[in-house]
Amino acid sequence: MLSVHIIACGRLRKGPEFDLVSDYLYRYEKTGRGLGLGPVSVIEVEDKRNLGMAAEADLLRKAIPKGAVTMIMDERGKVLSSVEFSGKLSTWRDSGVQDLAILIGGADGLDPSLRAEADFALSFGKMVWPHMLARVMLSEQLYRAASILGNAPYHRA
Repeated sequence: MLSVHIIACGRLRKGPEFDLVSDYLYRYEKTGRGLGLGPVSVIEVEDKRNLGMAAEADLLRKAIPKGAVTMIMDERGKVLSSVEFSGKLSTWRDSGVQDLAILIGGADGLDPSLRAEADFALSFGKMVWPHMLARVMLSEQLYRAASILGNAPYHRA
């Protein structure tokens, strides 16, 4: 079973983005359960003293489960199709990875040291996205990946 841990800087308050993330993650867990995918946990960290990217990196590192594969969300990362992303999840699951930590940085992005430590960097394109929208898009892509792996009709491309 591949457990997914979304570890993000900042708090996602109640509202439309929160509702979308909750819905997609619920669907992911429901669809993925029989495929060896899930559960998902969302861990939010905050640099309350405003010390910057290095402090955020420390908070993110502390939240990563021991032995987890780390994937960062970064505009410098690799752009994958939805099918390729589902294949990546499948490969990790099939190779015995138990925990996948997906890191989303704060307003200034991720500290270079944290980027260098990551096992994989994923990009949603060259544009920079607010963390709340990045979470929505990531959640939807997790659900889409589970749908692809389960041959469900959600993904039609």
